[in-house]
Amino acid sequence: MFECLLTLSKLISPFAPFFADWLFKNLTDGLRNSGKKLDSDFAFASVHLTYLKAADESLINKDLEERMSLAQDISSMVLSLRKKSKIRVRQPLNKILIPILEERTKTRIEAIKSLILSEVNVKEISYIGEDSGILVKKVKPDFKKLGPKFGPQMKTVQQGILAMNQKDIATLEREGTFSFQLNDENFTIQTEDVEIVSEDIPGWLVSSNGRLTVALDVTLTEDLLQEGLARELVNRIQNLRKNKGLDVTDHITVKIQDHAELGHAVHRFKDYICNEILADHLEVTESLNGDSESVEIEDITTKIAIQKNG
Repeated sequence: MFECLLTLSKLISPFAPFFADWLFKNLTDGLRNSGKKLDSDFAFASVHLTYLKAADESLINKDLEERMSLAQDISSMVLSLRKKSKIRVRQPLNKILIPILEERTKTRIEAIKSLILSEVNVKEISYIGEDSGILVKKVKPDFKKLGPKFGPQMKTVQQGILAMNQKDIATLEREGTFSFQLNDENFTIQTEDVEIVSEDIPGWLVSSNGRLTVALDVTLTEDLLQEGLARELVNRIQNLRKNKGLDVTDHITVKIQDHAELGHAVHRFKDYICNEILADHLEVTESLNGDSESVEIEDITTKIAIQKNG
């Protein structure tokens, strides 16, 4: 603990100089006043006179960093597609489809799959090969990159790029370069010379970022809609708990005014709802009087009454 606090005082010293120095002095003043010969950081009178330890790069887990970066990229792309389709994150969706160019990429995604699914509220991730034909990609020339690189031959290169088929595009994504011949001349382009986009397919939205592509199934089945209602209901009840000043560990009894659509969701996901809100009893009733609150869940208006147990 002592070493941890000492290191902490060093790390925060650039942006919290006075507190860092106070912490350092409290840790080391007694040692310096003891009269013993000190040959370490303890000999300095201020944290601002010490040196940070050199980084031990052997401790850096590059594979972990790359996996987490991949998780962030996929999550960001899926959340962006949700926003584009105006589907709230609390609404569960069925599937993410990811084309795999390298088996190594699939292994990394599998290691972080649960994290991604939890973050974006999707039930599963499926993988497809580059030759599946499910996703159709197009390649667009980036003239700002091609102009300085190819000069007067840019239009010729443009023709070659627009003639690329799905196999050619997959090669460019996998290898990072692609070569072709036009007018008896050889040309080589790189991924940064073009923009690769994927066409949306019925019921799906597609997003690409460099070599990574994700397709999100935005079809809302009746089961998914009911689960979404259950999650929204949990959110509203949690807000009511907070407004009533209940402790997070308090168990409650909940009564909900009946609504046909909401009633089905409550019946099907009753156990999930009760576990989330710590309800010992959950009841759907025809009418509510007295201490109840009116809430809106999408286009549904109902009343909810909660009471602390015990």
